[in-house]
Amino acid sequence: MGAMSRIILHADMDAFYASIEQRDRPELRGRPVVIGGLGPRGVVSTASYEARPFGVHSAQPTAQARRLCPDAVYLTPRMEHYVSVSRQVREVFDGFTDLVEPLSLDEAFLDVSGSTRLFGDGVAIAERLRAQVLERTGLTVSVGVAANKYVAKVASDLDKPDGLTHVPAGQEAAFLAPLPVGRLWGAGKATQARLGALGLRTLGDVQRRSEAELVAALGDASGRHFFRLCRGQDERPVVPDRDPKSVSRETTFGQDVADDARLRDVLLELAEDVGRRLRKQGLAGRTVRLKLRYPPFETHSRQVRLPAPTDEDLVLFRAARGLLEALRPPGKPVRLIGVGAADLGPAGEKQVQGDLFAAAEGPEPGGEVVDRTLDAIRDRFGSGAAGRAGPSDAGGADGPGAP
Repeated sequence: MGAMSRIILHADMDAFYASIEQRDRPELRGRPVVIGGLGPRGVVSTASYEARPFGVHSAQPTAQARRLCPDAVYLTPRMEHYVSVSRQVREVFDGFTDLVEPLSLDEAFLDVSGSTRLFGDGVAIAERLRAQVLERTGLTVSVGVAANKYVAKVASDLDKPDGLTHVPAGQEAAFLAPLPVGRLWGAGKATQARLGALGLRTLGDVQRRSEAELVAALGDASGRHFFRLCRGQDERPVVPDRDPKSVSRETTFGQDVADDARLRDVLLELAEDVGRRLRKQGLAGRTVRLKLRYPPFETHSRQVRLPAPTDEDLVLFRAARGLLEALRPPGKPVRLIGVGAADLGPAGEKQVQGDLFAAAEGPEPGGEVVDRTLDAIRDRFGSGAAGRAGPSDAGGADGPGAP
């Protein structure tokens, strides 16, 4: 099916986290609400539309948001709840097409080209989808409808919140022409500055330049890419549910941490969370990664390949602990620490002969039973309901590891 005959939707939930909180707590409706980290180094995840006129936006330091909007309600994210609501939204999307490509918890591409006989044209499908999301969750979603992914994504952002923007096939270039060059996918601040230096402020300005001129100004790959994109040409297919390349978890400390025991305790918590996510997805990882950030912004990462794939918490922890001990100079304070598992495959592939594991990183006797018992407790009572004793405690993660 050619790109011009496709019908692509980009569905983007409106201020997702903040809207959920306003839905669940009626006293917050109509008030500025900011979701994110509340510590001195916290970052805004989502701001409600009432907070945005004050200049509050995602990825902004929370301290700056407080200065801009001191009367807003500031809340920490309830990620498990947001994931649950996201699943409800996804069920609505799946009712229209099998070709759903999630980008995050709150947005996705849908190829509905094969759904028109059942549901009508692209605009009709978008209207039905928005109505069903509202009925199912009480939340609004903005949708862009176009013949390709890039234009659909730009369109979904132009009439927020609770909007629907349709760009008919063949009208992509005219639709894009008045928009600023910042709307070009892949055009960061440096590229925008280079375009501005050439007198190119809008996509229409870029459209008036030849491919050769853009290649001369931006280089071969970027020049050709932006020549096509500014005209609304995008051949990328909607790719449903890519297999994850890695599973990771990290945390930023409110104050730098130099205590070895504290770092090992946090490392165990992160490894347990990664292991839990792997088991929920039926995956096992062959590579363990550690990420460290020292003040002010010095970031390092290392990884180690295991003898066999694993989804066991303690195997992940021991590998990460070994990386921590090798990477971090004694006593050096840490601002951020993260653990990840990569080289993922089906969990069934982790069954190997025990002697393939080195003793220091092999599976714990009974470890898998403990892991799944902890999973069941957390699923029922919440993620903080149970955990192993920390490695700084007697009988902790260096031993069998009991809840």
